[in-house]
Amino acid sequence: MTKAPHRAATPQDVDEICLSLPEVELGTSWGDNLTYKVHGKGFLMHRPPGRTAVDPATGEWYADLLVIQVPSESEKRALVEDDSLPFFTIDHFNGYNAVLVQQSRLGEISRDELAEIITDAWLTKAPKSLAKAIMTPGPVDG
Repeated sequence: MTKAPHRAATPQDVDEICLSLPEVELGTSWGDNLTYKVHGKGFLMHRPPGRTAVDPATGEWYADLLVIQVPSESEKRALVEDDSLPFFTIDHFNGYNAVLVQQSRLGEISRDELAEIITDAWLTKAPKSLAKAIMTPGPVDG
């Protein structure tokens, strides 16, 4: 059997992946920003345009940003410093374990990569008992 080819991620995948994780709800935070939460804790937020997130090439405010939690500063650096990935940060997020990505650039990574990053974000906020439940492999049929 051949493995299906990796396909590019899309903005629609964000909703599908987030809502496929246990006990996730779509709510709001920081005013009325759409935010995916687990047990009331946000792990991925739609960030509105604002003066702290400006495209350096155009001077325009980014209009389609996602803020995604990451497990650690080193994970943040790894995503931001890899020139093959669309993730970045801004001064506003110094000292905060999160990366930004434009939804219009999600196609630069695969859906599988996006699912891994979002699952890692979920794990940063999920209760340990819930995280352990999905990280522990179940019995193998066979």
